[in-house]
Amino acid sequence: MPASLPLDRTDLRLLALLQREGRAANTDIAAQVNLSPSACLRRIQRLEAAGVIAGYSARVEPKAVGLGLQAFVRVQLEKHGQTSIDHFGDAVQGWDEVVACYALTGDMDYLLHVVVQDLEHFSRFLLDKLLNASGVADVNSSFVLRAVKTFGGLPLPKG
Repeated sequence: MPASLPLDRTDLRLLALLQREGRAANTDIAAQVNLSPSACLRRIQRLEAAGVIAGYSARVEPKAVGLGLQAFVRVQLEKHGQTSIDHFGDAVQGWDEVVACYALTGDMDYLLHVVVQDLEHFSRFLLDKLLNASGVADVNSSFVLRAVKTFGGLPLPKG
């Protein structure tokens, strides 16, 4: 968990810019937040060191790499003891098809975001991995028809 770090208006503007343009040059970012390049770099390094900036990555278009099917899969476990929860969590970590997994409140325990090539690949994932995971009681899948909005960054306060 990141250390608690007070964020001022400039920090929030930096974070918003980095969420949108993570590859922008430091000089360009500095100009947009009215800092010198060296002061801007120090702030960014401070945000990284504090764990506020968790890392950098590229957003890859799934279809461009042959991943044409996305699904959200709700999973209910048979038991809710720590051993069952840990076992399921460990299994999910090993499944490349699962790009995100969230523990939930309500009638289902987990929500998995699954990205695969096609329905056949999804069927293999479901039958060979998910339903074979010990402790899984129920699974409910919904397929993505189209993306209306995808993650474009956190809704940061305006400062």
